[in-house]
Amino acid sequence: MAERPLDVIHKSLDTDVLVILKKGFEFRGRLIGYDIHLNIVLANAQLVEGGEVTKQYGKIVIRGDNVLAISPVESE
Repeated sequence: MAERPLDVIHKSLDTDVLVILKKGFEFRGRLIGYDIHLNIVLANAQLVEGGEVTKQYGKIVIRGDNVLAISPVESE
């Protein structure tokens, strides 16, 4: 049986992910929560611009209707 999108996201809980937003912003952090609307909670979030971290955040919530893609990243 094929995996559903939320099943794939659930497997990424407590791992580092890259969240790409529709406006072109990229955030990297540990995925600690999500809901059916794809609202995302990241811990130790970082704003990434041009492949470089430009700003550090603590815990952030990203509204689901802004999310374009979520990708796993390798821990540094």
